[in-house]
Amino acid sequence: MVRYYRHYTKKGRANRVVSTRDALPRFLDKLDTTGGMALIRLWEAWGDLMGEMASVARPLGHRGRRLILAAEDPMVMQEAQFLAPMILEIVNGFLGQEIFDKVVFELLNGRTPLDGAIRREAPEPPRKLKKPEKLGGLDEDLDPDSPLGRCYRAYRRMFEEK
Repeated sequence: MVRYYRHYTKKGRANRVVSTRDALPRFLDKLDTTGGMALIRLWEAWGDLMGEMASVARPLGHRGRRLILAAEDPMVMQEAQFLAPMILEIVNGFLGQEIFDKVVFELLNGRTPLDGAIRREAPEPPRKLKKPEKLGGLDEDLDPDSPLGRCYRAYRRMFEEK
């Protein structure tokens, strides 16, 4: 698609035809007053920018000048704190200016990171319980109203229901 628009130069007004593909990025950059498009490009390029670190520190967002990254567990989060200056340098270098001045780590806790990669663990296969050979032989020995007797009856029902 081609867009026709007026272009002003020092000599006056000049008309020229520009393709939408060339005009659209400049137009969107003018509309983006908060820098959201740059952050979207950052989240999309996160894996390439961080390399092996991308799986350890995954983007969750930002609050003001703080970059919020997620870690899977507390041990990894603690170790990633030492890499915060390097992460800031890479991110601000990608954005072309110093947008962030601090990195904050949080636990992922089921949230979806902004890099678009949802890494779910494989579901644990259901365990098949093997019925014991002498199940039910303790009914006479256990008091049916005691906690142990009630627990034993519940255990026995697990195999009877199947």
